[in-house]
Amino acid sequence: FFPSVFQVAPETKAVMKWLRSIPFVLSASLHGGELVVTYPYDYSRHPMEEKMFSPTPDEKVFKMLAKAYADAHPVISDRSELRCGGNFVKRGGIINGAEWYSFTGGMADFNYLHTNCFEVTVEVGCEKFPLEEELFTIWHENKGALLNYMEMVHRGIKGIVSDKFGNPIKNARISVRGIQHDVTTGN
Repeated sequence: FFPSVFQVAPETKAVMKWLRSIPFVLSASLHGGELVVTYPYDYSRHPMEEKMFSPTPDEKVFKMLAKAYADAHPVISDRSELRCGGNFVKRGGIINGAEWYSFTGGMADFNYLHTNCFEVTVEVGCEKFPLEEELFTIWHENKGALLNYMEMVHRGIKGIVSDKFGNPIKNARISVRGIQHDVTTGN
């Protein structure tokens, strides 16, 4: 996933280790510079292709997660407003990451491929580096959407995989027919 020439920052390595040690199932990365929610894959299946739709086997789940955030965000969901994210209005404020622009080494792709964690990237505002006085507004624009997104953790299959004696089975592989992406049980 990470080419050998790609240098991984110490803080990124720490987050990767943390994600592997705790069975997270849902996360979001917050960025600035646009108003849109992107979902994996961020890296195109064809590295020479830019803006190429590159879905995961869990495309429907990722679209549902991205829409849960976008639909609850007052500006992303505003279909009439001319703004930096206006080009995403017809898409409902969401897009496959590689279809927007392809890049390697993203945490959303790492999480999907190497952990049980599904992550979307939220572009929270038009300014890449908002001023301090803008942060209060940005927080209030995103608070409800973040809460709505966090509630999505209750969707899907949950439970305990155990042996015939009721003991939990660590690292049991769980497969869903029709989706070629397994998850494993936690500790």
